[in-house]
Amino acid sequence: MNTETTSKTNVVQRVSIVLGVVVAILCIPLVAMQFTNEVNWDLPDFIVMGALLLITGMSIEIVTRKVKSVQLKLAFTLIILLILFLVWAELAVGIFGSPFAGS
Repeated sequence: MNTETTSKTNVVQRVSIVLGVVVAILCIPLVAMQFTNEVNWDLPDFIVMGALLLITGMSIEIVTRKVKSVQLKLAFTLIILLILFLVWAELAVGIFGSPFAGS
């Protein structure tokens, strides 16, 4: 019974860390907007980036918890990060010319 409690606590702590990191990363443009006009984010920008970061963080959390092989963990994590960077670049500048980027 002690193992279940420890396991649940561990998952809650890891999810809390992911949420904390997402909030910390989202604070960067929020603070930058106070000092310069070059950073101009609206509420939808924060929502979309928060969702991207949360999905990425939780995906990596699931991979690290479920996959046993270190090589597979690294491979899956790199694939998840590559997908994040491609979606981020597409939304930012439209590298693929999709309608999501406003192209």
